Amino acid sequence: MTQPAIDSPAAAPQTRGGFWRLLRDPMGAVGLTIVVALILSAVFAPWLAPYDPAAINVPIKLQPPSWDHWLGTDQLGRDVLSRALYGGQIALGVALVSTCLAVGIGMILGMAAGFGPRWLDNIIVLSFDTVRAYPVIILALAVGPIFGAGIVTIIGILVATSIPYYGRIVRTSIISAAKSEYVEALLAMGMSRTRIVVRHILPNIIGPILILASMDIPTFIAAEAGLSFLGVGVKPPTSSWGLILDDGYKFIRQTSWLVIAGSVPLILATLGFTFLGEALRDTFDPKLRKEV
Repeated sequence: MTQPAIDSPAAAPQTRGGFWRLLRDPMGAVGLTIVVALILSAVFAPWLAPYDPAAINVPIKLQPPSWDHWLGTDQLGRDVLSRALYGGQIALGVALVSTCLAVGIGMILGMAAGFGPRWLDNIIVLSFDTVRAYPVIILALAVGPIFGAGIVTIIGILVATSIPYYGRIVRTSIISAAKSEYVEALLAMGMSRTRIVVRHILPNIIGPILILASMDIPTFIAAEAGLSFLGVGVKPPTSSWGLILDDGYKFIRQTSWLVIAGSVPLILATLGFTFLGEALRDTFDPKLRKEV
């Protein structure tokens, strides 16, 4: 007996059409431009940075912006622009890795809870509730000193606290889809639960999950900066937007450029990914499109 086909030849043209609708949307175009600019600045930081971000030159410390140092220097005479460019590598790297791990693990656990036995569902949901009961900052301050500050610790904290969010969304979607008639028909035809989830349910929920993930990336970026600011994240001399903000807070009476250099990238990243996520949702979610 043949199985129902799920592939559509019009999928690729619809995707291309959605991409052009995204570019025609002012919010989507602005968000995509900011995101691409941030990614390129981080990738090409070794070539764009005018100085070594860790090079110390105390005689020129806390200088205002000039032709030699466009964003001035910090308390050790390091070029702030170079440190901000290299800080983008840390921020975007932590955000992207944390998002991919959280989405991947969350989807696996959500699928297991939604289409698995009742006892497994109870255990996974209880684990989700336990983790979500602790605020990210409190958990980081408690766990950070145990495992030591660093990028691995930051990623572990962000992933652990984000898995329940994506897992619950996937679990709810699968439970709702499992009650539909076509799933019952596939089960009656003898198709395994795992095959139904992977071939028929997952393709219908992966799009909204990825859109939500794109809108959560600025949250991860801000969390990395906040944890570095509190001393749980990366340690000097590594460049980080959070460390630049921390230095700016300490020397705010001498110069304001450190605070500006650390906060402007965070603001741009938040606006860029938020605009892009909103535009992606409006473009690819059929329920929100006017031309449905």
